[in-house]
Amino acid sequence: MANLSDLLGSNFQGNTGAVGAQGTAGTNGTNGTTGAQGTTGAQGTAGPLTVPQNAKTASYTLISSDTGKHISITTGGVTVPASVFSAGAAITIFNNSGSSQTITQGASVTLRQAGTTNTGNRTLAAYGICTVLCYASNSFVISGAGIS
Repeated sequence: MANLSDLLGSNFQGNTGAVGAQGTAGTNGTNGTTGAQGTTGAQGTAGPLTVPQNAKTASYTLISSDTGKHISITTGGVTVPASVFSAGAAITIFNNSGSSQTITQGASVTLRQAGTTNTGNRTLAAYGICTVLCYASNSFVISGAGIS
């Protein structure tokens, strides 16, 4: 699973170290000075600058290696299968055609349209784009432009 910096594609710095504890009371009854602040952690690496494409020209069933990619589909639609993805897996689908494509809810899968109580197959309009996010075992939410 990718870390946050890989997903966001940004550089991140580690957390700054904690401030040292206050010194103990001296012989005259006053407390010692506060310790120095710790150093800042190492900078994280930059995440990917592109979203890899998996181009398809016929009906396609998603596979685990599609996680983090975008599917460019021209005909036949896309099926979201059961027992393939874990919570957090996200796949973007782009309808690279002038015709609607069906995003099919596979057997034993719940495909929920974001912001609604709708479940089941969804239609992705011509040149529409959507993201399918697995949020629990065999449970997905779909959102995007051109989804109905």
